[in-house]
Amino acid sequence: MKHVARAAVGAVLVAAMALAGGCGASNSNSGATDSNGKIEILAAENEYGDVAQSIGGSHVSVTSIISDPNADPHDFEAKPSDAKQIANAKIVIANGVGYDDWLAKMLKSHSSSDRTVISAQQVLGLPDDTKNPHLWYKPETMPAVASTLAATLTRLDPSHAKDYASNLQSFDTSVQKYWTALDTFKNKYPNVSVAATEPVANYLLDNAKVDIKTPWSLQADIMNDQDPSAQDSATQMQLFNDKQVTAFVYNQQVVSDLTKKYLAAAKANGIPIVGAYETMPTKMHYVDWMLAELNALTQAAANNTSTETLE
Repeated sequence: MKHVARAAVGAVLVAAMALAGGCGASNSNSGATDSNGKIEILAAENEYGDVAQSIGGSHVSVTSIISDPNADPHDFEAKPSDAKQIANAKIVIANGVGYDDWLAKMLKSHSSSDRTVISAQQVLGLPDDTKNPHLWYKPETMPAVASTLAATLTRLDPSHAKDYASNLQSFDTSVQKYWTALDTFKNKYPNVSVAATEPVANYLLDNAKVDIKTPWSLQADIMNDQDPSAQDSATQMQLFNDKQVTAFVYNQQVVSDLTKKYLAAAKANGIPIVGAYETMPTKMHYVDWMLAELNALTQAAANNTSTETLE
C-alpha cells in the first residue's frame, strides 16, 4: 500500500502544478503578501491550516476558522470577522463535499480574481455526492492538498520555491508514519470490528481493515442531524449488548441523547471507547493527530483500554 500511496502522491503533484498554474495569479509575489511580507492563507478547518503552515513555513500567515475540538463543527456560523479574513486571504483551503458550504457561500459574496481556492474534494477528484465528507482521515488527502499548496505558493512566491519544495518533502515523509502505522495495525490486529456514531473516522478504519458493523444509514442519519430508524438503533444496541464489536468509535464533537445512550451501553458491556474528533485537537499537528487516533484504536484492540479524549 505504501508504494501505491507514493505513486499517487507523485501523480497528484504533477496535476497540482497544472492546477495551480491555471488559477490566474501573477508569477511574482508582488501584491501577494501582507504588510509583514507573508502570504495570507485562510483554512476552513485547523487540520488544513496546520498543513498549510507546514508547507509555507515562515513565508505564510495562516488563519484557521474552525479550530475548537470541543465544539460541533456542524453548528458553525460565520462571523463578520471571518468575511474580512476571506477578503484578505490570497489562498483559501477548504474541505469540500458539502462539509464547509458556509465558506463557499462567503467566497461567492467576496469574490476575487486574485485568490486561489484549494478544495480537498477537487484535488482528489471526488464527486459532490461523496458519502463521507471527513476527507482528512484519508491518508491520501493531506499529501495531495500539500502538493497543490506547494505549487500555488511557488507560483505566487518563486523566490522561496526551494523552501516550499523542502517543506513538502518533509511533510510527505511525516505522512509515511501514518501509512506505516496503518499497515502495522492491520497486520497485527486482523479481526477488529467496531461500532460508530457516525463516519468521522471511517477512512482511517477502512485503511486499517477494520470491520465497521454499525449500519451506514445510522451513521449518515446522525451525521446529518436526523433520527436513525428504530431498526438501525436496535441493531446498534445489539452490537453492544451481544459484545459483537472490539471497540466503539465515538465522535466527541457531535453528541446527543442518543449517542450518549450508545456510549452508556458500550461502557456497560465493557466495550472500550475510542474518542474521534472532527477538529484537530489543540497542541497537536496533523500527523500526530492521526497517529493518536490510531493508537487509541490499538489500545482498544490490544488491551481493551478506552481512550475517550486525546487532550
